[in-house]
Amino acid sequence: MTDAQQLQHYSAQSLERLWPRLETTLRDEANAAPADWRTFETRLRREWNRLFELLFGLYGSHYDFFYHLEELLTATARSWLTRASWLKQLDERRSATPEWFQSQQMVGGMCYVDLFAGTIQGLRERLPLFKKLGLTYLHLMPLFESPEGNSDGGYAISSYRQINPELGTVADLSELAREFQEQGISLVLDFVFNHTSDEHEWARRAQGGDPEYQQFYFLFPDRTIPDRYEQTLREIFPTVRRGSFTWREDIQRWVWTTFNSFQWDLNYANPAVFRAMAGEMLFIANLGVEFLRLDAVAFIWKREGTSCENQPEAHQIIQAFHSLARIAAPALLFKSEAIVHPDDVMSYISPHECQISYNPLLMALLWESLATTEVKLLDHSMGHRFRLPAGTAWVNYLRSHDDIGWTFDDNDARWEWIDPVGHRSFLNQFYMGRFPGSFARGVPFQENPDTGDARVSGTLASLAGLEQAIQSGDEQQMDLAVRRILMLYGIILSIGGIPLIYLGDEVGTLNDYTYSTDPDKANDSRWIHRPRIDWTWHRQVEKEISSPHGKIFAELTRLIALRKQQPAIFDGETEFVETGNGHLFGYVRYGGNQRLFIVANFSSQPQEMNADLLREYGTGYHFIDLIAGRTFSAEHILRLEPYQCLWLEQETATTIN
Repeated sequence: MTDAQQLQHYSAQSLERLWPRLETTLRDEANAAPADWRTFETRLRREWNRLFELLFGLYGSHYDFFYHLEELLTATARSWLTRASWLKQLDERRSATPEWFQSQQMVGGMCYVDLFAGTIQGLRERLPLFKKLGLTYLHLMPLFESPEGNSDGGYAISSYRQINPELGTVADLSELAREFQEQGISLVLDFVFNHTSDEHEWARRAQGGDPEYQQFYFLFPDRTIPDRYEQTLREIFPTVRRGSFTWREDIQRWVWTTFNSFQWDLNYANPAVFRAMAGEMLFIANLGVEFLRLDAVAFIWKREGTSCENQPEAHQIIQAFHSLARIAAPALLFKSEAIVHPDDVMSYISPHECQISYNPLLMALLWESLATTEVKLLDHSMGHRFRLPAGTAWVNYLRSHDDIGWTFDDNDARWEWIDPVGHRSFLNQFYMGRFPGSFARGVPFQENPDTGDARVSGTLASLAGLEQAIQSGDEQQMDLAVRRILMLYGIILSIGGIPLIYLGDEVGTLNDYTYSTDPDKANDSRWIHRPRIDWTWHRQVEKEISSPHGKIFAELTRLIALRKQQPAIFDGETEFVETGNGHLFGYVRYGGNQRLFIVANFSSQPQEMNADLLREYGTGYHFIDLIAGRTFSAEHILRLEPYQCLWLEQETATTIN
């Protein structure tokens, strides 16, 4: 018998031994809902082999493995049995149409509740705007309890079962999820599972000397072990704290804190940590969440002598969480947040791991192409790094709550005769407004004095030149900035996947420099692109389509509506095209008996493309640009205006006549 067969045999024996114990423990709950209990058994048996193999691989050597396994299954069953009926109905609908999130109808938005709407109730009052924009996916940035003052934008969680009382209650959040679902909007929340705040109950117990909870974290009495780890770790926030460990005077221990000193990394080598976090995940799922954004997935497993990023066990943990969700909350999907090398980003994307993922490479290279006016690195990288496994999708964005880092592959750059180190330096200088002729008004984030490495903060509009143009009063530059923004949106709305808008960008919000007057935010330049929305101004902008801000809103709204009418954007295929012009980025989308040829001009000057390519990739002679409504003939050279994006569809004979 092979090792795999032995493990499968052991898996089957283990379930037959555990199942009667579960029936005994949960007899009352099972008798109260026999149909739900049968559903649980069916799903558990379907998922069992995969779940057992994952958990056994992680924790099988622990003496108390079966204790943790039984407790985990008991908690999973109770989570399913207490799941609201409307969510169980949603589970059935999503299971019947597993490709639903790949639809061209999907359009995402993201925001901080307090900065965008004040409270959860205020967010409900913005539902007409969400519907007007056409949003079907709304990511609420961290809203759970966190320390007062600096909490890394809410990513230091003090409780996964209570939300910030200034925003509302957990009941308010669950009601919001149900109302959103009725309106066709999927709720997205963060699952911050690499670390907790030092105010979380687990951390407080560890600080109080409880040995059980001290094993939840990485605590060291001296620098011996931290120094060994530090030899191969990179610094994430070098301007906040050098290294990855913090000395706590109150407990006389060094604590592993990858990000901030108040964010304690969890020790997933301890099965009790996995079990505890699985319980928090299922609690959040039962609030009505459809997508969990898995925060900092690359960092959740530590191994000495490595970077402690993208370790194999990180994938096993996520897959095990996914398997539990298939049993107790089948509608729940995972979104990967891995701002790492493109190959490592791809490794988290799978129908059995993270079904959707941020696309940081596309985001970074769209900005790279704007700065250089050339698309060679973008075209080369997308040509072999865009395709995903069946049943998964990209989340395409232009910026998020976070900074912009230049995560392209060095060898991709060298293939195009680009020095990767020098090029990253140029891009930082360009988007910080330090490069002659730059239109951007970004600011540095975590500029490392030793390495010169940095990332960039700034709103979409300020990075794209609108702030500079408004300050100078140059109407021509304002027009070019608006064109840049709309071209970028034209790409992420058509390239395949879920487009994601940081709310406020839909009206071209500029940098908010007042963040520097708040002592809790002054040391984190990312707050420059997280402004509080001025609703008097926003409502005025929505009506003034002659202003740059109003034009962005009107055209973006129209583009979103146009996207939803194109069957070629539902999943389908993306074929990238070498346009023969270094300023033009081209690709073909096809599916649903439709073919779209998209071409975008990254230059401030008009550009042309050979008509032969239009005939070849558009497969015809007569086309209409769906965005502008203009017709084109493949008998003539295709001309694009500065920063123009064309969605070209072949005209039918009926249309031509």
